[in-house]
Amino acid sequence: MKASFKRVPALDKSLAILELIALAGIPVSINEVVKKLRLNKSTVFNIMHTLADLNVLDRGSDGLFRLGTHLYVLGSAAAKSNGLIQTVHPYLVEINRTTKLSAFLGIRSGLKAIIIDKVDTAFDLKISSEVGMRLSLFAGAGGKALLSMLPDEEIDRLLAEARLKAYTSKTITDKAAFRKAVFRLREEGVAIDREGYIEGVVALAVPLNTFRTDFQAAIWAAGLSQHVVDGKVPEFSEFLKDTAAAINSRLEAAAGPFAKATRQGESV
Repeated sequence: MKASFKRVPALDKSLAILELIALAGIPVSINEVVKKLRLNKSTVFNIMHTLADLNVLDRGSDGLFRLGTHLYVLGSAAAKSNGLIQTVHPYLVEINRTTKLSAFLGIRSGLKAIIIDKVDTAFDLKISSEVGMRLSLFAGAGGKALLSMLPDEEIDRLLAEARLKAYTSKTITDKAAFRKAVFRLREEGVAIDREGYIEGVVALAVPLNTFRTDFQAAIWAAGLSQHVVDGKVPEFSEFLKDTAAAINSRLEAAAGPFAKATRQGESV
């Protein structure tokens, strides 16, 4: 049962501002935040200067705001204490080293897949997706992997409410076909997206078993289509499935006696 509480609007606005600055990747002005978030200028002014006073934001001599040192310290502490990231990160390194593809760890938050860790250092040409980036669950291989871990009725509910956007000419926009692709992933263990989200990019994704029905996670690898030729797809697919199995074993051990070695998304 959820605790009864009164939501604090100022915190919602503060988090929205921090997310905007993080995703922008460059310093932003108060006017930019006002325009993009459609918030009251006085409210944004007070929030951003308060965050700067707390060193959560840093205000430069140019008057622009960027993420501050205190937020960096908090973020680093959170990353170190996150057991999932600690467990999965070495495997992302190995995926990147072995396949020469960018490797990602993502989790589901509502209708979004959020990248919480990545490794893309093994080669010069790489897919630029930053930690914290939010992607639609209905775009790309990662979203399908995350959706596959949900109960059937939840998948159907989300699909019924969703509008499938065409990102490229190869995007699946038919809901029945998309549902079929999610269920095929359950059978085959891997989702393969050939330029369905970004032109010229191929991605492969596998779900992880977090041993929590309320928490879905997946890993995926993405690269330019010339790096993921058809002959490499089976090899990469098996490698990712083996990697996911190794990660799942460690997650099950970490969960201890409370781990239920049943597939997430099925009735218990």
